[in-house]
Amino acid sequence: MLTNAVRALWAESRAPKPPARVWRDWVLVAVLVPTAILEGILRDPLTWRPVALVLGVGVVCALLWRRTHPLAVVAGTFGALIVLDIASLLTTAGPVGLYTMICVVMLPYSLVRWGSGREIVIGMVVILVALAMGLAVDNTGVVDSVFGSMFLLFPATLGAAVRYWATSRMRELDQVRLREREQLARELHDTVAHHVSAIAIRAQAGQVVAATDPTAALDALAVIEQEASRTLAEMRIMVGGLRDNGSAVLAPQPGVADLERLARSVGDRPRVELTLSGDLENLGSPIGTAIYRIAQESITNAVRHARRATRIDVHVDGDPDRVRLTVSDNGDGGSTPRNPLGYGLIGMTERAMLLGGFLEAGPGPDRGWTVEATLPRAAR
Repeated sequence: MLTNAVRALWAESRAPKPPARVWRDWVLVAVLVPTAILEGILRDPLTWRPVALVLGVGVVCALLWRRTHPLAVVAGTFGALIVLDIASLLTTAGPVGLYTMICVVMLPYSLVRWGSGREIVIGMVVILVALAMGLAVDNTGVVDSVFGSMFLLFPATLGAAVRYWATSRMRELDQVRLREREQLARELHDTVAHHVSAIAIRAQAGQVVAATDPTAALDALAVIEQEASRTLAEMRIMVGGLRDNGSAVLAPQPGVADLERLARSVGDRPRVELTLSGDLENLGSPIGTAIYRIAQESITNAVRHARRATRIDVHVDGDPDRVRLTVSDNGDGGSTPRNPLGYGLIGMTERAMLLGGFLEAGPGPDRGWTVEATLPRAAR
């Protein structure tokens, strides 16, 4: 896991967006500042008391910016420690600092957790130099030096692990959002395109017969109103599902039982003939919805693109293992791909594949266009 975390750090060109200063940092500073002041005043002996007191309070206050400016805080804090260590070596005065400054162990974590790749490299160099200088000033033995180094650097390892976990989580969420957008795109295309196509066709027919047959024009307007109402209702359901307040309208998804209504909604030209055979009982909701949506999209494409088509045949056949859907028309120009720049065929294929099935579409054996989808009854 640590190896993956290091790779993730090097792979990122930018730092993850750091959070603003949180209340926990304010509470920590509010507790440690009085502690540092009391230690600076009461502790005895204490080398260079004024310098140690100012440095201790400054290090504690710097914790407020450890999330937003990790490199600046690390460079300033450990840079000051390096300067004091050099001064201690030159004057042989001994270590300078307060016990309260143990809070600097939080800075390697902050650097690796919220810094960019370049900032991490620079900051770790500064920390290692400060560590080496500190061991030179106060060398209490090999064992203490090893454990002291591990104590200071372990938070950096922890920060790398947390950062890798957070990045992985964000990637998972991005994938979920992508799948949700793709599903929403399929639902919008399958639902809205079908109804809008029916509206457009009825409107064109109404314009043609308006002058000679006003009654037929009124019938066309009635169909347009019905299709528009259905479109609006389904759009409200989908928009309600996107709300975060949990007030979405919970409506059952369409299935095989709704194919009869779908066939009637197209009208008489072209006429949709529906045939149901085999075992179609107890189909799971995902399978039934996929059958309905694929049939809906196929019928919409036939109505819009099949030249001189008078009939669309929809056949659904079920057996103990799978369900087959076949949609074919008797239009002309079967060798011409249907709407090659659209997303209908892509969406239908994705629906079938997500459920462990497959879909084939192409010119019919005699004329027209045929769509065949096969889905397993037990969707994976």
